Amino acid sequence: MPMSLGFKDRLNPILPAIAEHFGTPFHIYDEVGIRETGRTLKNAFQNVRGFREYFAVKALPNPHILSIIRDIGFGFDCSSVAELVLSRQVGARGDDIMFTSNNTSVAEFEAAFADGGCIINLDDISLLHKLPQIPERICFRYNPGARRTGNTIIGKPAEAKYGISHEQFIEAYRQAKALGINRFGLHTMLVSNERNHHYMIDTVKMLLELIEAAHQEIGITFEFINIGGGLGIPYRPEDERLNIHALGEEAASLLDGFETKYGYKPDLHMESGRFLTGPHGVLVTKAINHKKTYRNYVGMDASMSALMRPGMYDAYHHIEVYGKDETGAEVTVDVVGALCENNDKFAVQRPLPPIEDGDLLIIQDTGAHGHAMGFNYNGRLRPQELLLLPNGAVERIRRAETLDDYFSTLQFPPNQFTPVQSEKSVVS
Repeated sequence: MPMSLGFKDRLNPILPAIAEHFGTPFHIYDEVGIRETGRTLKNAFQNVRGFREYFAVKALPNPHILSIIRDIGFGFDCSSVAELVLSRQVGARGDDIMFTSNNTSVAEFEAAFADGGCIINLDDISLLHKLPQIPERICFRYNPGARRTGNTIIGKPAEAKYGISHEQFIEAYRQAKALGINRFGLHTMLVSNERNHHYMIDTVKMLLELIEAAHQEIGITFEFINIGGGLGIPYRPEDERLNIHALGEEAASLLDGFETKYGYKPDLHMESGRFLTGPHGVLVTKAINHKKTYRNYVGMDASMSALMRPGMYDAYHHIEVYGKDETGAEVTVDVVGALCENNDKFAVQRPLPPIEDGDLLIIQDTGAHGHAMGFNYNGRLRPQELLLLPNGAVERIRRAETLDDYFSTLQFPPNQFTPVQSEKSVVS
């Protein structure tokens, strides 16, 4: 099942009481599960000297979760000022943070250099000369162009806005070296929700070949390679799990072989988000309406604004009707929210146990890119976030939005600008 049995065993006996106390809808995360997956990741790469995970803050930007991630020993992958602030609020500084630029402004770079700095990962050669200062170390994001990605979420690399091209690779590091930079890293990000570990191994091979070429052409060595994120999870019950231990073992072998040949080996970094927290979160929502027209619709008290992946990507999220046997009689329904959009559906033509008003539905695997991708279309408000603690208690870690929150940006001092017109601009 997509939702781990441990999480289910911890949550389900107390779920009605949680819903009664906090109200619905809510995302709830399992601290025990997150920590267990963190240990699994570290164990899988225990033979890779210099391995470090940089959690993708965009997946679940909540300081309570980031504190758990930091306690495990991982760093943070950031791409905005807000994500930098969140990471620094839980104590991350310097090498704890990977800041990957993407159409980045000078103000964002200034924030990246401030308050202890971070590892700067540039998306384009032109940005090298827009940095407010020359860093001690630089990294570039590499885009190989014509290469399969394994899925449709991230698209074809040659069509992506990210990264330097293959033809620009050597020149980017040549220019960095000319500026006096002598510490280097190399990054790429080519997949999303990939469960084939061989593809990630191909990425390791590709990056090692690139740093070999850079050493031969311009005489530089690399402190680390970063294979990005994209480690997948089994959203569907029949999906196979990523063989994370095979990935760690094969990556270690490749790096050891590189060291034998060249006398050194770079550290290995990655920046998974979904793999760490995705299976350890669920959206709990209550059935409030039924409608029978050309289809059977079940209306929930949550909408796509609380979980947009099904509507945006046609993504599957497994749904459990609390307290009802999944092997019994089923009714085919669309599970919908209240937005004025027809793609506001958590499930389309999904066979589920008969649902009555008041039933709780557990929409699984929302621990990454769930609440984080929420929005306010139609004036819908994003729900609260809860954390199931190891001692069985439940803590609110983000309150639900209110109408005051929604209207707060409409409260501001008057500010009107009237341009001064020149004589030439005045029509006689």
